[in-house]
Amino acid sequence: MKFQLDSLIESLGGETGVKKLVDHFYDLMDSVPEVEVIRKMHPKNLATSREHLFDFLVFRFGGEQRYLEKRGHPRMRARHMPFAIGKAERDQWLYCMDLAIKEMKYDSELEDFLFVFFVEFADKMRNKD
Repeated sequence: MKFQLDSLIESLGGETGVKKLVDHFYDLMDSVPEVEVIRKMHPKNLATSREHLFDFLVFRFGGEQRYLEKRGHPRMRARHMPFAIGKAERDQWLYCMDLAIKEMKYDSELEDFLFVFFVEFADKMRNKD
């Protein structure tokens, strides 16, 4: 099976599937002690963070363009510049995302495709050594 980012939304179960992935991700961030550093980078209430990631992923994976309508061009690196993101922070974020992806019980090809996307994405957010 071959995947493309801009048409991935149906493979993920539509917006409902993306919402589940985002909720798993933030539930893990809120409960896994190993990711304390990145959790502290987020607001106490994760509702806005959940909404932003959900809207971005729906847009990025070929769904509705709410993210663009609400926030304009993603400019993800610029949006993350206020936060010191190095290898440790990237790895903590990826740890949560990897667990969230696995909780979704996608087939292994889709899991691999998603994880590669998120590794590349997270690596682009790094702004410190």
